Amino acid sequence: MDKNKTSSSHQHQPVLLREVIQALAIRRDGIYIDGTFGRGGHAQAILAALSSEGRLLGVDKDPAAIAAGHALAQKDGRFTIVQASIGDLARVVSERGWLRKINGALFDLGVSSPQLENAERGFSFLQDGPLDMRMNPAVGQSAAEWLANAKEKEIAEVLRVYGEERYCRRIARAIIQARGLNSLTRTKQLAEVVAKAIPRWERRIHPATRSFQAIRIFINHELEELRAALEQALAALAVKGRLAVISFHSLEDRIVKRFFREKARGEDLPLDLPVMQEDFQQASLKVLGKPIWPVPEEIAHNPRARSARLRVAEKQTY
Repeated sequence: MDKNKTSSSHQHQPVLLREVIQALAIRRDGIYIDGTFGRGGHAQAILAALSSEGRLLGVDKDPAAIAAGHALAQKDGRFTIVQASIGDLARVVSERGWLRKINGALFDLGVSSPQLENAERGFSFLQDGPLDMRMNPAVGQSAAEWLANAKEKEIAEVLRVYGEERYCRRIARAIIQARGLNSLTRTKQLAEVVAKAIPRWERRIHPATRSFQAIRIFINHELEELRAALEQALAALAVKGRLAVISFHSLEDRIVKRFFREKARGEDLPLDLPVMQEDFQQASLKVLGKPIWPVPEEIAHNPRARSARLRVAEKQTY
């Protein structure tokens, strides 16, 4: 399961909240970015740590998140919300003249509980709704539109790469057969097709979990946007500014871990180059500790938090 809030959107509970605030080491007059605003749980905690001189910019693609952000902005003049992708962070920051001035940035990846709980958004295999899955329903093609025209090999590849689904070929074949009989336009339809195609179900995981994850990630270009966002966040940070990323599955975490490791190592030089490595290019990031996981108490109160992990790094040089 992805982004971990409570089972009720009315009881919005951001994951690893205390750990995020500690990790960002918030300066009271600093400038911060919540790159995945959601319903503002982390944002409100960041604002509580800022003085009247501090500023927070929220970014999200989801229209419902933007509406929640506008409501917060009307109450708190230190906060601004922008509808954009995290992969477009450089433009958003540059338009405000904040390049290299950001003291901290947070990315809380994945799909949120309000998105999962709204059947009309098409993210959940447990509720019947339109097979959409777009973070911004006004942009791009829906999951139903893609599945209606994609080739069997393409579907299998998406399930394999983005869902790490071992039965990707069986499921892709079943989808092609099913759409030949009836258009796949509902989440329940797809979930049933996937479930029937899998010969052996895992304990404690719905058989459609990986397929829905894979299609959602593909439709929303989530991993490509994450890669772009990490580079752009690093460029936007001031020296000693911090980047905190909460991920919920191995694909996201692998990208974040690799990015942090490469930027913390600096540029590799040929062995025969007549300069010292340390004289050429310093590491641009310092990784701060090991990944942080929710404590058992948080997982007990909010079971979706079990897969969350937080990585934090600090910018070292321009």
